[in-house]
Amino acid sequence: MAAPPLYQVKAEFFRLLGHPVRIRVLELLRDGPCPVRDLLADLQIEPSNLSQQLAVLRRSGIIVSVRDGSNVTYKLAGSDVADLLAAARRVLTEMLADRDHLLDQLRQAEREAPTGALASTA
Repeated sequence: MAAPPLYQVKAEFFRLLGHPVRIRVLELLRDGPCPVRDLLADLQIEPSNLSQQLAVLRRSGIIVSVRDGSNVTYKLAGSDVADLLAAARRVLTEMLADRDHLLDQLRQAEREAPTGALASTA
């Protein structure tokens, strides 16, 4: 059986990242290894929910776990994920800056519109 096309594999990868808890876990792990108890404290979700999301990330190979007695610590498997998160922040910053610019233009146009002009066009 032929391997799926690269664009499909990429789409599956982005779907894997498409959960808010998983993104937050990756953001927290970007700063270094973190024990489960600290992840739970920051995320404020049920342990079973966190466990499920960590398992998805671990199975994909994005994160790895290290057990020390009863403590489990997670860390990013490599720095590329942290780079991807930083790139996403830059893209979002640009997208939101464009929206802010448009919003400023709309507000300016509203201030300049004669009173009642908007009501007559509605």
